[in-house]
Amino acid sequence: MSMWTTDERRREIVRAARATGSVDVTALATELGVAKETIRRDLRALEDHGLVRRTHGGAYPVESAGFETTLAFRATSHVPEKRRIAAAAAELLGDAESVFVDEGFTPQLIAEALPRDRPLTVVTASLPVAGALAETENMSVLLLGGRVRAGTLATVDHWTTRMLAGFVIDLAYIGSNGISRENGLTTPDPAVSEVKAQAVRAARRTVFAGTHTKFGAVSFCRFAEVAELEAIVTSTQLPTSEAHRYALLGPQVIRV
Repeated sequence: MSMWTTDERRREIVRAARATGSVDVTALATELGVAKETIRRDLRALEDHGLVRRTHGGAYPVESAGFETTLAFRATSHVPEKRRIAAAAAELLGDAESVFVDEGFTPQLIAEALPRDRPLTVVTASLPVAGALAETENMSVLLLGGRVRAGTLATVDHWTTRMLAGFVIDLAYIGSNGISRENGLTTPDPAVSEVKAQAVRAARRTVFAGTHTKFGAVSFCRFAEVAELEAIVTSTQLPTSEAHRYALLGPQVIRV
């Protein structure tokens, strides 16, 4: 007999998913002393509540108003996929002379993939992005000032948005916690949402880059609509049919 109530067990599953980045049906069944089918039912219920997304054989946590992964964790998950996405996103630069690079690990990889053979001004709220590019020849780096958020090492609040509002930027590379056709691009923290919204407003072109896990996920604060994007860059793990539905809203959808 399991010593957990259904609610306790489901809370434990969410806690485990958030602590480690993913959970496995078989391991959970053993650990919690219940049948695999019970765990699958739990995961379906948790997915319905928007707390996890199911995968083949397990689930991973959905970022929400109450939970966000840290930059350190993001730097260890789906890395090969993120590198492919970043390289493809960097190729969309065109003749842009100024770019905004968002906070987060995938945007950081985009920054590092940008061409070094011509002058480029990079505007960012991300300390890791600014640090990675500061000594690069041909790159002029503008770091937006403000309060630094611990988990992401990026600046937020009115100082950041006010500085950003003074620019006209050729291209913004944006990440988000979730993207869905109905709810657009969303993120848990209102302060972060403000910076992203201002970047989209300041930019002539906006490109969203993110792994397949972001699609269909909905967080607390909406900062842009899918129709405002010029392009979406993700991986082939996003099904073709789903990519087509996003493309109908306006952006070019590139899967790598």
